[in-house]
Amino acid sequence: MTFEELLRSRWSCRAFRDEELSDELLDDIFRVAQRTASWCNTQPWQVLLTRGAATKRFAESLSAHVRGNPPSPDLEMPAEYRGVYRDRRRGAGYALYASLGIDRQDMPAREAQMMRNYLFFGAPHVAVITTDRLQGTYGAIDCGGYVANVLTAARERGVATIPQAAIAVYSGHVREFFELPEDRLVVCAISLGYADESDPVNGFRTERAEVADAVTVVDR
Repeated sequence: MTFEELLRSRWSCRAFRDEELSDELLDDIFRVAQRTASWCNTQPWQVLLTRGAATKRFAESLSAHVRGNPPSPDLEMPAEYRGVYRDRRRGAGYALYASLGIDRQDMPAREAQMMRNYLFFGAPHVAVITTDRLQGTYGAIDCGGYVANVLTAARERGVATIPQAAIAVYSGHVREFFELPEDRLVVCAISLGYADESDPVNGFRTERAEVADAVTVVDR
């Protein structure tokens, strides 16, 4: 596929098969993403990549923590969703629940689906992306570019992914589980593996704004 085709066909997978990826395939994906541009070539990203029993232990530990503890993000979360940002967020949420046949008023079912974030939607691998604390905002921005390239490299190789800020909302527990040093900040996680094509949730797609909604040309 061309680069445009890769971007158009990539989606956030919310149901994975339990089949693990080979070491060679994982190495290939992250080797390509390592070419990501960064401020002064600092390459601030570091990745903790789980497989096998480690993924299961992390899912069990994180799920239990989420049920009984408040959020503890390393990075500031959005203060509020207003206007078009609120509309886009709601639209994505409504489409997701519709694909699963979950009514807007069915709060138990919505809660159960939300908790699947912390089971990584059944993915066999989770990549926790961290940045260097001293690199500040621009270190996190560089990590965003890295994450985008991981997603695209994976898609090119037939691997499904979903980037998850939900994991970073509980950075304190992530830090404790992986014994992260204080100089590392949790940016997000990426769950990855092979998609379960039989699950209806994987037929759900989000929309994108028009170029004119995002780009203003200044010519004088």
